[in-house]
Amino acid sequence: MLGMALKTVKWLVILLSLFIFAFLAVRIYNSQRGLPLEVWHTYAPQELSDEEIDAADWEAYLKAEEKIFDSLRVNVSQQLTPEEQVPFNRYFEGSPVYPGRFSHDWNRSYLLEPAGPPVGAVVLLHGLTDSPYSLRHIASRYRDRGFVAVAIRLPAHGTTPAALTDVEWTTWLAATRLAVREARRRAPAPAPLHIVGFSNGGSLALKYALDAIADESLAPADRLILISPMVGITRFARFAGLAGLPAMLPAFAKAAWLSVLPEFNPFKYNSFPVNGARQSYRLTDSLGKQMSLARREGRLTALPPILTFQSVMDFTVSTQAVLSGLYDHLPANGSELVLFDLNRNVKFGPLLRASAEAALSQLVPVGVRNYRLTIVTNAGEGTDDVVERVVEAGVTAEQIRPLGLQYPKGVFSLSHVALPFPLSDSLYGLTPDLSEDFGVHLGSLAPRGERGTLIVSLDALLRMSSNPFFAYMAQRIEARLPDAPNSDAPAPGGERLDPPPPASPTPAAPRRRRPVSRP
Repeated sequence: MLGMALKTVKWLVILLSLFIFAFLAVRIYNSQRGLPLEVWHTYAPQELSDEEIDAADWEAYLKAEEKIFDSLRVNVSQQLTPEEQVPFNRYFEGSPVYPGRFSHDWNRSYLLEPAGPPVGAVVLLHGLTDSPYSLRHIASRYRDRGFVAVAIRLPAHGTTPAALTDVEWTTWLAATRLAVREARRRAPAPAPLHIVGFSNGGSLALKYALDAIADESLAPADRLILISPMVGITRFARFAGLAGLPAMLPAFAKAAWLSVLPEFNPFKYNSFPVNGARQSYRLTDSLGKQMSLARREGRLTALPPILTFQSVMDFTVSTQAVLSGLYDHLPANGSELVLFDLNRNVKFGPLLRASAEAALSQLVPVGVRNYRLTIVTNAGEGTDDVVERVVEAGVTAEQIRPLGLQYPKGVFSLSHVALPFPLSDSLYGLTPDLSEDFGVHLGSLAPRGERGTLIVSLDALLRMSSNPFFAYMAQRIEARLPDAPNSDAPAPGGERLDPPPPASPTPAAPRRRRPVSRP
């Protein structure tokens, strides 16, 4: 019997070894195909450590950031070969997409200050591979309502994609703490403090809020705004580290990358290293464990109200995880989830996957919830007009309100990356504002031609990159802000929406109580 068991173990070890060998062989083969690594894939500027960030103030962070961008010019832009000095290269100083030529380089941290004394403060946290550019429209809305807006460049972003190859997620969290310290310095309590997090920044915002429940040295947020939050990502990210194992050998350095692409976007990386996926997984994994612990100990009642905007169709993060990992466990504290449905216009019917058609009903079956659920969807079959379908917390009855907005022609859904950008965004907008020039209008391209001609896949260009309902989203964010100058100003592009009906009374959020000891 023992001999049979040992023989079984031996065969299992052999089979596992063969599987690992085959996996690494396929990974090495796939990684060696495609474009070669360039200097921006190998040079990573030196960022501040976690400890240095925790000891720094805003001015010290900006000084360190200035040194980082100086080193970028010296070690990347000034080292390009003639073959690399092409118009679509964001690191070429003569390129129309070179960030250094713009009147403002949105890759860097920035402050937006109101005309008078701030009535509150907001911290804005961008997403993975992204830059502070992504939340500038929301930052300006807060500024116009009297808030000081603190938008920090998270470490390893806005410079070279190589910077993401060795960063740790804890460094992003340290930068979050620094941004909140600066926000509170400029607008001390009891002025309201909001944190806006997009994608990976949404995970950081929620993680910070949970940390602040247990740590009295951290200023608690009064409200969280999450946009396409990375509460849960694909299971592949858990094993992303294995995909990079061959990169331990210099000959297989490209195995450290999930994609190597031309860098033509001035404010976002196109190439993506394995470590980026791994750190996102580690962040969301830590967040999930902390949420579970806080739920068991009854500490979620201390969370501030959360307003989340999420596309039902999201290829990057799990929409289901936003509900099952977050909203299904929130107390009745005035939180709300806004879902942007796909365009169910009958013209798209035959082309929609069955899973997409049923996605909404599977996500939010009928039932009583502790939060307000809002769905932005078609007014009826065969129309692009949209309505707001609202189910208040604690009830199942639905209220419907026309919004006077439409899905643009040819748009079948929003996307993970679209939500924070209005249609008029100069870079990502479907109808870009031509008063700004970032060298390219990525959101308005509708390319037709032969495959293999462009430097980027058509799939990347055809992904929806702006939000036709941005004015609605911005108004929902502003609805509970204190009165301030310009509060009646129209939305970008002259859009104005009727105010939403008053929400049904919800239980008041409990007073924040900190536990005696840390978990």
